[in-house]
This record gives sequence, structure tokens and C-alpha cells, in this order.
Amino acid sequence: MSDSPPTHSRQSPPSAWLIDNLAAIRAAARLGPVLDLACGRGRNALALAEHGIETIGMDRNRDHLRELGVAARSRGHIIPTVRCDLETANGIPLRPASCGVILVFRFLYRPLAPAIEESLQPGGILVYETFAEAHRATGRGPRSEAFYLEPDELPGLFPGLEVLAYEDGPVPGTAPDITARLLARKPARPASG
Repeated sequence: MSDSPPTHSRQSPPSAWLIDNLAAIRAAARLGPVLDLACGRGRNALALAEHGIETIGMDRNRDHLRELGVAARSRGHIIPTVRCDLETANGIPLRPASCGVILVFRFLYRPLAPAIEESLQPGGILVYETFAEAHRATGRGPRSEAFYLEPDELPGLFPGLEVLAYEDGPVPGTAPDITARLLARKPARPASG
């Protein structure tokens, strides 16, 4: 039996990085909600719902959030959504240390990195994948160079997190996505006493 959930024609398949880290996501989801930042149409939130992991989708595009809601309901799921612009000084509109998992895929706004760290519960994880500078040569992807990561830049954006896994280069099985991929954990609070 495949670990990949079924895909529907209007929905892109989930990231392989998400599926590769499904066990870690499931374990950390016990600490608090899973938040899919800049979720777009919700391909990754939908995949987690198919695996029984409740996820909140957050994006600034009202139409994308509406499509996510429709797709979720058509599959028998409810995925709460929050509409907000993450590229402002307001950060993430959640309490600090409130998320067990934060997902970030194909989104890069460097000033948001401290808020991402702050929003994770101790022991919570960050699952991040976005375009590397080398991807620009493919002629696909973001137009602005601000949306591409320099080599080995991604782990450095989150100095308070422990790197569990990091990859930078072509994504296996794609033609040809070149990304940086990070799995990192917020250290657990030291035991008192």
C-alpha cells in the first residue's frame, strides 16, 4: 500500500518531502496543531488530512483558501483556514508556542523566520521546502530573486532549531525542481528541578 494519498485533477500532488517526513509530522502533531503557512490551494494540508492529521491552512489568497475548503469537503474533511498576509510586520496571528508542526512549502519571506520559531511548541517541528538559487536556471519558478535561497541558507534562518535533516539540490523524481529542504525541531524545555 502506498503512503501517498490519492490526488485529484485540480490539486497538485503533495510534496515528497512532506510524505518522507510523515512519521515525524504525526508524532509532533500531538503537541499542538499543524499549520500550513502560505498553503495556497492546500495540496499538503489535504495530504495530511488524508492521513488523519488535522491541519490549519493559512494564506492571503481568499480564492485559494476557498478552493481548499471545497476540496477538503469533497473528500470528507474539514480544514480550518485563516486568511492573512504573512509578508507584513504582524507575523503569524497565533499565540507563541502554539503549533506542534509548521509546514512551509514554496514560500520564502525571511523576516518571518523568527515568528515561525516562536510559534512552535518546544519539541515541535518545522518542515520547510522552497526553491534554491540553482532553480533559477530552469526558467520556472518565482520571478524575484528574493524568493530563492542561497546554498545552505535555509538552516541558518532558524538558529534556535535543531536540524534533523537537510537537503539542497534537485528533488528526486521531478523535472527539474531544485530546492532546499529542512526538517528541524524546537528544543524541548529543560526539565525543572
